[in-house]
Amino acid sequence: MKYPPQHHQEKNFSNVIEVVKNYPFGTLITIKDNAPLITHIPIVYEADGSKYGKLVAHMDKYNPQVGTLVDDALVTAVFYGPDCYISPSVYSTRQLPTWNYIFCHLQGRIKLLRDKEAVKRTMVRMTAFLEGDNPKYVLAEDDSRMEGLINYIIGFEIKITQWEGKFKFSQDKLKKDREQAKLALIRSQQKDVKAFVDRIFENHRNAQDS
Repeated sequence: MKYPPQHHQEKNFSNVIEVVKNYPFGTLITIKDNAPLITHIPIVYEADGSKYGKLVAHMDKYNPQVGTLVDDALVTAVFYGPDCYISPSVYSTRQLPTWNYIFCHLQGRIKLLRDKEAVKRTMVRMTAFLEGDNPKYVLAEDDSRMEGLINYIIGFEIKITQWEGKFKFSQDKLKKDREQAKLALIRSQQKDVKAFVDRIFENHRNAQDS
């Protein structure tokens, strides 16, 4: 098989989970009537003693994709790590332009969480994970505000059955050129996005008001 190139395929599952943990805003893909349904939501990985573990998430119950989230349904979650354009100018040898990236795809089977208390517990665990090692906020399981929210969300788990990591690092280049490509990827993530975000916010607000 010539595609995808084997040197772009990640063989270490723990590296794939590192992507999920560090970039947990994923893309959930399901199929209905031969058409894809796609939602972007936070999705958290949890080890559970099984071979690959599970993903945990919630979705607004009015989202049309909810109709596809039935027990044992097959779904795909996509997670996007850093990516960037690689200019030939970063290399020490003659090359053509390319794009480097870190993506992963996880397939699994749905398990709906029908018990409200179980859904609350996942919300607490997800919040604790997303807050990180030095949390500025702690969601209490008995927070009264969750009573009103819990009726409007669908909680579910995805038991991971297959995984794929697509890691393109200029692996086919010289060692020194791979290092330069890595540095370019790191620099791309340090770009100041203030002007972009300010412009998008303003354009969005104007469109909403028109």
